[in-house]
Amino acid sequence: MNTSDKISNKKATDPFDKLIFEHKLRAKQLVIDKDLNLMIVVFNNGKLIKLQLSDYPKLKKASKKQLNNWSLIGGGIGIRWEELDEDLSIKGFIKTAALNSILRDLQGHENDERSVA
Repeated sequence: MNTSDKISNKKATDPFDKLIFEHKLRAKQLVIDKDLNLMIVVFNNGKLIKLQLSDYPKLKKASKKQLNNWSLIGGGIGIRWEELDEDLSIKGFIKTAALNSILRDLQGHENDERSVA
């Protein structure tokens, strides 16, 4: 057995890697609205992630035409903007969306506590 066989048979321990490599989660489509500062990643399981373009400096500065000139890479594990020289992974999208959701929730709870006190 060579080294590559050992790696390919190894189970992922990272929950994000499990989603992507064991459960085959892939990006299927991307919807971008620059005016709304919005990017929606549509996955092959029908789930969506909404992100803000402003979280990605190169995308924030890009024109609408440049933003819409994207392609899936790695069979859908990433998205490439050739003209912008930008590659983003679905793992990064998921982490960014989760972090932003938690931050919004915490800020909301903080505001609720202030109004009660």
